Amino acid sequence: MNIGDYGIIDGTRKNRFLDLVQVLDNVEGIERFRISSIEPNLLSNEIIEFVAQSQRFVPHFHIPLQSGSNKILRQMRRRYLRELYADRVQKIKTLMPHCGIGVDVIVGFPGETEEDFLDTYQFLNELPISYLHVFTYSERTNTPAAEMSEVVPMKVRQQRSKMLRTLSEKKKRKFYEENLGSTATVLFEEDVEEGRMHGFTENYVRVSAPYDPLLINELQFAHLEEIAENGCVTVSPASVLAS
Repeated sequence: MNIGDYGIIDGTRKNRFLDLVQVLDNVEGIERFRISSIEPNLLSNEIIEFVAQSQRFVPHFHIPLQSGSNKILRQMRRRYLRELYADRVQKIKTLMPHCGIGVDVIVGFPGETEEDFLDTYQFLNELPISYLHVFTYSERTNTPAAEMSEVVPMKVRQQRSKMLRTLSEKKKRKFYEENLGSTATVLFEEDVEEGRMHGFTENYVRVSAPYDPLLINELQFAHLEEIAENGCVTVSPASVLAS
């Protein structure tokens, strides 16, 4: 799914995704919208600028990349190159320095050499992103990729996936550390473990607080204190204030 293709009917664009975003921003009763699964070629500067001043669209984007190698992007028949991706990330961070940015990436696509993978790794390592969703390529019948030669051995695919998942944890921890000491708005969910509930800030930092059933599905101000062993940012009962 690519939500940036909203408004295309029978191959012709009838409406813009930006138009939908602007309408949703005026919907009463819904406090948060997140933009996810939008490819960089469809994430326009106008959309980014609108989100930066929006009251309901939160500073968090999930933007598929798939590969940091232009050679592999072309083989995947993507509609963008990595330079455009970097430009979009820079635009977001310029307007919203605290914005969370998630990335989809696929490893082991047919023809991906060690050099191609290292290009991807280095590209992601240098980008100011917040976390990765890493997918190991698997063959699917009746797809052009399944007929491609230069198949990457499964063991190599798994090794590359492990490297990127480790990078993701590094990126996420750095992003969380940058948010420590700040006060954020948290939406607590029906996600309770060992007496603690969990939720997410507007920029997608996962937090943990002592369980209070009255706070579930409520937006609360909370002071982000420290990173726990489970990777969540903890907040104390005293720091959770009704919004």
